[in-house]
Amino acid sequence: MPIPKFLQPYLASYNVDHLDKDDPVVAGEIITQVLNLGDDEAVAWIFENYTLEKIRDIIKKPQRGVWFKESLDYWSKILKVDIEDDLSQAAIFNLNPFGENYV
Repeated sequence: MPIPKFLQPYLASYNVDHLDKDDPVVAGEIITQVLNLGDDEAVAWIFENYTLEKIRDIIKKPQRGVWFKESLDYWSKILKVDIEDDLSQAAIFNLNPFGENYV
């Protein structure tokens, strides 16, 4: 099934015409990027096209270094997913190589 063009802004490194939403790796990337950055329409599409179990699994094992803290915290609370602290910290996108407490 093709991925709609309105998801393209959330998958900027990819051409959605060449992605298969049912491929497990692609599904993980789509779910991650849309929940992290997406608008209401994009998020609705995620919940219409993937099972709640699949979405929760992506949140439970978040991809390293790509999540905004606020987004990951929000979705883990909304979907009632407990994430191990080390996985959660590793998943947070951080441009500060010295850590958040560095001045």
